[in-house]
Amino acid sequence: MTGEKLWTGPFVMVSAINFLVFLTHFLLMVTIASYAVMQFGAATDTAGLVAGIFIIGALMGRLGTGRFIEDAGSKRVLIVSTGFFIVTSALYFAAFNLTGLIVIRFVHGIAFGAASTATGTIVAQIIPAGRRGEGIGYYSIGAILAVALGPFVGVLLISQADPRMIFLVTSALAASSFALSFGIGRSAFGPAEPETAQAGAGLRLSGFFEFKAIPISIIILVIGFSYSGLLTFISLYAKEIHLEQAAGFYFLVYAVTVLISRPFIGRLYDVRGANFVVYPCLIVFAAGMLLFSRAADSVTLLVSGALIALGYGNFISSAQAIAIRGVKPRRLGLATSTFFMFVDLGFGAGPYLQGLLIPYTNYRGLYGIMTGVILAAIPLYYILYGKKASAELRPARIDTEKN
Repeated sequence: MTGEKLWTGPFVMVSAINFLVFLTHFLLMVTIASYAVMQFGAATDTAGLVAGIFIIGALMGRLGTGRFIEDAGSKRVLIVSTGFFIVTSALYFAAFNLTGLIVIRFVHGIAFGAASTATGTIVAQIIPAGRRGEGIGYYSIGAILAVALGPFVGVLLISQADPRMIFLVTSALAASSFALSFGIGRSAFGPAEPETAQAGAGLRLSGFFEFKAIPISIIILVIGFSYSGLLTFISLYAKEIHLEQAAGFYFLVYAVTVLISRPFIGRLYDVRGANFVVYPCLIVFAAGMLLFSRAADSVTLLVSGALIALGYGNFISSAQAIAIRGVKPRRLGLATSTFFMFVDLGFGAGPYLQGLLIPYTNYRGLYGIMTGVILAAIPLYYILYGKKASAELRPARIDTEKN
């Protein structure tokens, strides 16, 4: 059926833009803490702040973006936000001290938050409802590729060239995303809906959040918090345990595992429901984090990367599909921004708070604690969403049996 077609030109284009935006993010996320230490002599907690403040900026960027999309339409927001992304990417060349770097990271995060919310909203608008798990799985593969390629390029640049070359590369990536944003036909975007916008809504929370998306967003906050410390401090942890070379391949293993598993997992989500996917993902993620915390050789480190990819990598796309489930089309922007605001809260607070713990727990102890955090998210998911999802699935199975 034509209405069920997934691989359209707009879908491919917006997925490419998403890849470039996230490539910029992850290239910097994995290297900026080391850059702050090398260039400005930052302590570990301050280096964590430099990494995490970007995500706080992204949170601020998302806060109003969902409302802007509802009022002005996705295309305008995408073009403006990717244009701002270029400017903020270039500002890193003006970071002459630690304070300046922190401020620029925050502003850059605002641009990232707006741009990634716009792409996430557009893809939610154009994916057929019956293929959302599968479609979001494919769409988010761009971010997974960015997880592998970004750190690889970043570590190469920071170790083999002038570290400021990183900022030249990220500026070029931002410019490419801006150029591509003009290539999507207007018909691919959800129109502004002034007739449905609530005039005089003022500062009501419903104008900035989609409440249906909040339960699963709370879970992703916890899960994102637990993963953020791994992503931020992996290069420093690898150096401490003398596995720097293996750490470079960690992201490659992560990406390949998700690339292989995600289409299958996305289809399972559509056919069998959220709980069938989410519970195993969280258990496997916890196992991967525990193994990562105990890694003493290259094989163990890389196996942990594969397990974390199966768990965390597939959970986040499933959670995004849950967040937009049952949401009215005109509220998709708000649902998307709500979901990613909670992602940002976890990733923003994680590096700083975990950086404070490291002097007392060391890296192994920290990742052991994060294993417990992930396990605690399993009953929390059941309370906030899983119980409801099970109840909704039962009638559908009864009807199937009758037929």
